[in-house]
Amino acid sequence: MNPVVIAVAITGSVPRKNDNPAVPITPSEQIESTHQAYEAGATLAHIHVRNDDESSSSDPERFAAVQAGIIKHCPGMIVQFSTGGRGRDPGARGSALCLKPDMGSLSTGSVNFPTIVYENHTTLVTDLATKMRDNGIRPEIEIFDLSHLHGARRLVETGLMDDHPHVQFVMGIQNAMPAEEHLLDLMLGELRRILPKATWTAAGIGRFQAPVMEWALERGADAVRTGLEDNIRIAKERLAASNAELVQIAAETVVRHGRRRATAAEARQLLGLRETHPMAPSGAGAQS
Repeated sequence: MNPVVIAVAITGSVPRKNDNPAVPITPSEQIESTHQAYEAGATLAHIHVRNDDESSSSDPERFAAVQAGIIKHCPGMIVQFSTGGRGRDPGARGSALCLKPDMGSLSTGSVNFPTIVYENHTTLVTDLATKMRDNGIRPEIEIFDLSHLHGARRLVETGLMDDHPHVQFVMGIQNAMPAEEHLLDLMLGELRRILPKATWTAAGIGRFQAPVMEWALERGADAVRTGLEDNIRIAKERLAASNAELVQIAAETVVRHGRRRATAAEARQLLGLRETHPMAPSGAGAQS
């Protein structure tokens, strides 16, 4: 039974407590929600932070607080900071990378979202990739369009990242890449052609979370992604009670496909990371 990394995107930049009261906003809420998800089987936490009014934030102090709490309460868990997100000043999107999280999300091109253009100018992409390289941060390349794969390859060719990044196909955002199974095959085929050493996953947004996870596991994905950032519901008529509930469903899906959830140590090995986070307390080891 090959292990699968379960990633949990706990907050994001869009859902508010009015949408689902379980969305964690404050650093203490985010730490607790991540700990619950960790106990349910998640070994990678994708982190956005929010201001007190629930708007998107780039405050390094808030990132640092969440990071420290995860390191303390979730031994070995991979900490991944978002460098994207709606409502953030592009110039500040990499401001917390000096904290040296294990990973950072990196979009390599622009794309239409429902109400905005999610803009990722080449100079911004280069700046973020450079910060990640210089701080020893492994990028997770966010793919919203076929051209973004080639943007990732250009970063490899210019020495801004190695040739085995972690790649995530994002499917189901209105006006961006539709959640259609044949498109995942197309994207995956191109990834294997131009970045054959990459690990990969796919994220389905909203009601597409479950089918995209199934498609990814059927194709041998290295990871799956769940969490309240992407989907606030268990069913049309019921909100998710927590990130942990969504993680539990993901873990059950992994088992149904003849796989098992990766331990924290296995997740780090699969994604080419250090055994422990560099900011972990002295003597702290990865979960085994």
